[in-house]
Amino acid sequence: MIYTNTLPGIFLSRPNRFIAHAEIDGETVVAHVKNTGRCKELLVPGARVVLQKSDDPARKTNYSLIAVWKGPRLINIDSQAPNKVFLEHLQAGQFIDGITHIKSEAAYGGSRFDFYVEAGARNIFIEVKGVTLEDDGVALFPDAPTERGVKHLNELIHCVRAGYEAQVVFVIQMHNIRYFTPNYNTHSAFGETLTAAKRVGVTITALDCTVTENSLTIGVPVPVKLS
Repeated sequence: MIYTNTLPGIFLSRPNRFIAHAEIDGETVVAHVKNTGRCKELLVPGARVVLQKSDDPARKTNYSLIAVWKGPRLINIDSQAPNKVFLEHLQAGQFIDGITHIKSEAAYGGSRFDFYVEAGARNIFIEVKGVTLEDDGVALFPDAPTERGVKHLNELIHCVRAGYEAQVVFVIQMHNIRYFTPNYNTHSAFGETLTAAKRVGVTITALDCTVTENSLTIGVPVPVKLS
């Protein structure tokens, strides 16, 4: 996926989860943060960031904060990007062969999954999770407790028991990752449920991304370690 009208800036502060103050060429601007997560290890005063300028006169802010440099690594923090970039990956036939149908926001039971895919005799529900938390080359999810995430995993388990294929895909919004693992310290129940999901047949995949200041592209699979 491509971003237009991007420009570099310096992060100053985050008064609330929706708004950030940043500096562009010596001028302080207000930007919409495209991620309501904590991002505490990323959004620190002085961090280099990437902003996208909007020409929409109806917007309250003229800028959106889409990526942050953490040392030499550029991390995309746009929470809408993982689904978009994964859909491009699906449509290109790079994840599942022989796709004949893709439905976004597919309802099943009490949940709404990101994608439902048909490929020959295969009927597959897929839930996508964006990952922005990294520690020493290890990607972790979640960065905050997520009961909704646990619910999705339990619904995927029900899908498998009902005869469907079910997959959870962690789109790691950065490059050069050693492996992915659940963040047990933040939400142990999510890690335990993810392990239980794998035992019953839910496929777990982690994919890194190539990130630039104006693009995001699915990269390669990275190892998944559940314990």
